[in-house]
Amino acid sequence: MQLKNIELREYQKNIANTCLKGNTLVVLPTGLGKTIIAIYVAVKRIEQFPDGKILFMAPTRPLNAQHVKSFLQFTDLSSEEVVLITGKIRPEKRIELYKKARVIVATPQTIANDLKENRIHLENFVLAVFDEAHRAVKDYSYTEVAKAYLIQAKNPLIIGLTASPGGEEERINEVMNNLFIKFVEIRTESDPDVRPYVKEVEREYVYVELPSDLEEIRKKLLEVYDEILEWLKEHMFIKSKDVSKKELLNLQNSLIASYERGMENPINIWGMIKVSQALKVLYAIELLETQEISVFADYLRELQASKKRAEKLLITHKNFREIFSKLDEIEKKYKVHPKMEKLLSVIKAILKENEKNRAIVFANYRDTVEKIKNFLLESGIKAEMLVGQAKKGGKGLSQKEQIEIVRRFANNEFNVLVCSSIGEEGLDIASVNYAIFYDAVPSEIRAIQRRGRVGRQTEGKVIFILTKGSRDQAYFFSSLIKEKKMKRMLKNIRNARKKGSLIDWLK
Repeated sequence: MQLKNIELREYQKNIANTCLKGNTLVVLPTGLGKTIIAIYVAVKRIEQFPDGKILFMAPTRPLNAQHVKSFLQFTDLSSEEVVLITGKIRPEKRIELYKKARVIVATPQTIANDLKENRIHLENFVLAVFDEAHRAVKDYSYTEVAKAYLIQAKNPLIIGLTASPGGEEERINEVMNNLFIKFVEIRTESDPDVRPYVKEVEREYVYVELPSDLEEIRKKLLEVYDEILEWLKEHMFIKSKDVSKKELLNLQNSLIASYERGMENPINIWGMIKVSQALKVLYAIELLETQEISVFADYLRELQASKKRAEKLLITHKNFREIFSKLDEIEKKYKVHPKMEKLLSVIKAILKENEKNRAIVFANYRDTVEKIKNFLLESGIKAEMLVGQAKKGGKGLSQKEQIEIVRRFANNEFNVLVCSSIGEEGLDIASVNYAIFYDAVPSEIRAIQRRGRVGRQTEGKVIFILTKGSRDQAYFFSSLIKEKKMKRMLKNIRNARKKGSLIDWLK
């Protein structure tokens, strides 16, 4: 196996040389060639172990299809030697392919299942690559495969690839422990050896004000939320009313666990009810601030129809009664959210500048993705949507359909691709001029991945559409803080490991 059609950049060579020394986590912004580094290391491993095999894993079939294409493009291997394995291939056929192929590309779930059923043995695999390595937490299949690989392989070597492993020390350590990482290689857009290859990405912030009647509803919901937090604080479930959604979810899980262990303390039961109510009010506020008014109205009607005790008590609050009295009126008044109208004006300006400009719009909810696509089409803009596969009879796209939409976008068949979270991870969506955050995300991993869609081959712009004074703004600043913290921690870990003092640093 030999490289072809490519020459590695200096930083890629430096990172690859570290990878060849031991298990390495590679943290590199999207578009700067993480896959190329892994392929280079694969070639070197086969040079060292001529009878060895390569295992390359990514979370989805479309991503893996890209990796197969990269191996065929950048090495002299044939299509018989680089094989995409999916659960749709018959088990007997998979066993045959595992034996014949030099490079196995697959989802970790398929490999984990075949390891359990003894369809594959990793003895002769000299490199295992874990793409989107930030997923190697909890019970995700990466953890299981990594353990089996180190046990079975005669000459194991692991590479983890990610744009961001997370902004919390606990999560970073979990990823590194689960993949048995020895070295960390991190580069940012500002590093001297990377800067020449990064195109300028401008940021623009577009603010949307809620109309006065919607602002009034938000105030009523915030009053209810504040009252619930005050109760939780008075009864010592929380220390302060300045509590995050994540902290409320952790508290809820803790109370449920206590209840299931038989600790049926009446105050704890009320605590569960109040936390549940707080999360529901918080979700309603988020929908009002960022999503279609019809989505917000539908959610409130779901609460109204619920038989659960928490919801039945919640909707008796005078503020909820007042909101319900105006619900039909505001739903008729606002056919589209003010954010949607602002998005349309932004995209029209982009296309007026150059009709060949292309943009990716990111939204958090699948229903919103579909509404944005339809709204843009009705407004005369060529748009398509990219969402994940359907679950339990829901809406979605097959992996074949996902690949076809990405291909059509690459061929300039439409200007705007509206994505759910599937557009964030790894997919080689051809370079675009604009990435638009319709919703902000509190996750630094997702924010980094979204921004990585632009500035890959040409200069670009990231546009944030933010509702003033909303969770949009809070999430945006939260992701920035976490990203800075992540980069600082990873550089500390990298430096500590080079000095052999990681244990001291962790203390």
